[in-house]
Amino acid sequence: MDIFRIKMALSWLICGLMAAAAPATQVQAAKPTVSAMPAKVSFKPADVIALTEKVADYQIATLAAGWIPANASWDTPDPKGWVQGALFVGLTDMADHSHNPIYKDLILARGEANKWELGKRVYHADDHVIGQSYLWAAKHGAPAGALKPMQARFDAILAKPADVTLIYPAEGDANCTDRWCWCDALFMAPATWIGLSAATGDPRYAEFAKKEFWATYDVLYDKDEHLFYRDARFFDRRGPNGEKVFWSRGDGWVFAGLARILEVLPQNDPDRPRFNALYKEMAAKIKSIQLDTGYWAPSLLADPKTALPETSGTAFYTYGLAWGIRNGTLSRAEYGPVVRKGWAALVAAVHPDGKLGYVQPVSDRPDNVGSDDTQFYGVGAFLLAGTAVADLKLK
Repeated sequence: MDIFRIKMALSWLICGLMAAAAPATQVQAAKPTVSAMPAKVSFKPADVIALTEKVADYQIATLAAGWIPANASWDTPDPKGWVQGALFVGLTDMADHSHNPIYKDLILARGEANKWELGKRVYHADDHVIGQSYLWAAKHGAPAGALKPMQARFDAILAKPADVTLIYPAEGDANCTDRWCWCDALFMAPATWIGLSAATGDPRYAEFAKKEFWATYDVLYDKDEHLFYRDARFFDRRGPNGEKVFWSRGDGWVFAGLARILEVLPQNDPDRPRFNALYKEMAAKIKSIQLDTGYWAPSLLADPKTALPETSGTAFYTYGLAWGIRNGTLSRAEYGPVVRKGWAALVAAVHPDGKLGYVQPVSDRPDNVGSDDTQFYGVGAFLLAGTAVADLKLK
């Protein structure tokens, strides 16, 4: 993309979408009803995509204005960081499903503005997720050599892989986040690494990702509950009713990450059956703990009677399950109703102007959440869910 197109894309964002989206401090949207599903939700692909575009456009407008949501993390403004990186992962699927060229133009413009570089922290998975949008861009008009900076970064890691514990937090000077010692990392990094192998034909990146993924699995996966702990600090923690603490968005990162991995992993890869088995095992658990409202609780095993609605985890689960149905991994008859309820719940959380509510702010555990809470990564998850639901052509 040349400089003129970049300026045109950014100008379009500011002048076009800003007219449709009020600043966050002025939004006076009605709070969605969460005790029951909306009276009528359309599952027609065109209607699903139209709503998904509305949510995307609201978020892009606020991004163009430099607006930062309330309760955001310090790194939210970072154009190479995980908060915006997760949004851009969702935008890649949006670009694949929309006739509006702005999503493609925005992805390309962001890559150019970033000089196709990853975040500053060499090993940290959060600084790798933006690479998933670069991989998409490489197939859709990015200049030759766009993947070179990412390849150089990963080559440096392969030359000197981190040798630290996966027990979080690490003691002394060791930094366990130089490896994937928290479950969110399984969305951020593996699909980027495996995708780079697919793009370059170099198998080393995928082999590294698989090795590190299964090392994390061995530490954080509860084989009785079929869920991932957020990190090792939560092994012995219990909720108010004695239940184990599994964070909805944390396991949502993992489940959506599995879908992203399986999307780019070759069909004949020797690890594919193992990834597929884990995906199906988690899917069955996720199905069994969906709330009657269609949401998943911030703490997955908490008392359903007191559980709050939460959209980032719900969007990731809705996306992951819809992806599995479309690819024939999951039964449409068994999991289709779960996806329908999940999407209806997400629709209920969209404000009239397109703002997505009930997104739990940045955290590492279940926490309070309200109708006005929104974050870029939650919208990224919503875009993944909406495009995947549209693909199913549910009735």
